Amino acid sequence: MPSSPSRSLALMAGAALALLAGCGSSSDSGSDGSSASGPASSSRIPVVASTNVYGDIVERIGGDHVDVTSIISDPDQDPHSYEADTQNQLTLSKAKVVVENGGGYDDFVDRMLKSSGSAAEVINAVKVSGKTAPKGGELNEHVWYDFPTVAKIADSIAAALGRADATDAATFTRNAETFKAKLTPLESKEAQIKKEHGGAGIGITEPVPLYMTEASGLVDKTPAEFSEAVEEGSDVSPRILRETLALYSDKQVKALVYNAQTSGPQTEKVENAAKAAGVAVVPVTETLPKGKDYLGWMTSNVDALAGALAE
Repeated sequence: MPSSPSRSLALMAGAALALLAGCGSSSDSGSDGSSASGPASSSRIPVVASTNVYGDIVERIGGDHVDVTSIISDPDQDPHSYEADTQNQLTLSKAKVVVENGGGYDDFVDRMLKSSGSAAEVINAVKVSGKTAPKGGELNEHVWYDFPTVAKIADSIAAALGRADATDAATFTRNAETFKAKLTPLESKEAQIKKEHGGAGIGITEPVPLYMTEASGLVDKTPAEFSEAVEEGSDVSPRILRETLALYSDKQVKALVYNAQTSGPQTEKVENAAKAAGVAVVPVTETLPKGKDYLGWMTSNVDALAGALAE
């Protein structure tokens, strides 16, 4: 996410490195919703993921050979406002492999790794994706909604785990292939949506789902000024808000794909306008809902999108 004072991921105040030596590990989840799995077994590779999205993918590939900690794992928390703490830094300092999103989304990971002197291998999902900002636009860093990118990330994870544990490298590669095979039905579902509804207009509140909706052949009709302002945590002008609300009252879109994890007064007005106009609302999130793994979560998202368009 583009860096801005209002949306940056802040580090907790304090001399983190000085506190590191005195911090003990814990098996309890922090009050901020982060996952702290405690010290890794000596036979397992300690891995830290910035969010439980990547943590789950690591677990699919690493199986019993990894000990994974996902820093952001609370589905009710806005990842953009997450405040990392010294416990997170301690956990990162012990990791052999770290998976971050990159693209400005979770900059606290790089800052903490640098200050702790970590030698972990870092997988940056945005860099793996090869995606860049469009000319005159901003990078959409929510690359976990892009299934071809997730396949690349799976390969990168398998390779990194294989370097950390050469004995089980073949197992990691095999698990990654199994995981990638399960992405294929998701891409097929997107292709089916494109066949049946290609060119249909949708609205969004933030760019979170755009890789999925674009692969499904759908056209985002939301004024860029609206979604950019919401993403940056700034106010939307009255004119842009009126234009956005008109998408629903005038039935210019068939669905609103709504980021349920970062709502506010203006996005709630949009959601209410969609419901009042009888436009289907498809909620999406940035981290795994409780009880879901990555593949199940994305299957639900694509199915919900297809169902909304069929109404």
